[in-house]
Amino acid sequence: MSIVVQCEKRQETGKNACRRLRRRGLIPAVVYGEGMEAVPLAVDKKDIIRILKLETGENTIFKIAFDKDKLDAMIKELQVDPASDELLHADLIRISLDRPIRVTVPVEHTGTPVGVKTEGGFIDFMTREVEVECLPRDIPENVIVDITDLHLHQALKVENVRAPEGVRIVTSPETVLVMISAAAKAEEFPGETPEAEVEEAKEPEVIKKGKPEEAEAEEEEK
Repeated sequence: MSIVVQCEKRQETGKNACRRLRRRGLIPAVVYGEGMEAVPLAVDKKDIIRILKLETGENTIFKIAFDKDKLDAMIKELQVDPASDELLHADLIRISLDRPIRVTVPVEHTGTPVGVKTEGGFIDFMTREVEVECLPRDIPENVIVDITDLHLHQALKVENVRAPEGVRIVTSPETVLVMISAAAKAEEFPGETPEAEVEEAKEPEVIKKGKPEEAEAEEEEK
């Protein structure tokens, strides 16, 4: 089922106009791409949040409707207040369903490595997402890699991964996704017992690169 997001074409720009929009539950946005000039829009914040909660997240394809136009689009970039996590601005990119695009997708791991099961190692997740190129309708939710056969000190690189049909991984083939590392020995920590290594959760990237000159960040400075 196609998702349609109703938008308003903005006539006013600048800080005060953006504040008035947010008081109405809308956020300033801009759509560009496929040779079109950037068009300033107002979008219901709830519609963007609803899209982000889908399994496909920012890679969700949806339609934006304004005036008499209805365009296929995706989320290109989001601006979020670092203190309140409030969504402030959205960049939308127009796409053609018959032209390949590049997006970033997460890497999903399956299996328990031999190096962990029987050789005392632990999994070191080096890269958690890869960039792929494909038609918009072929964008995978993730790239699945089987790490069952990895032994201690072995690594799985992008070149070892088989991409889904119709998808090409454009991240460097030499990029290491997973490595099976040896656990630290007690003597390496004199006078104390080493704790189990805990992987820190990565902070979500809320501002992506590639914003055009017409983006709202510049409007806020006026």
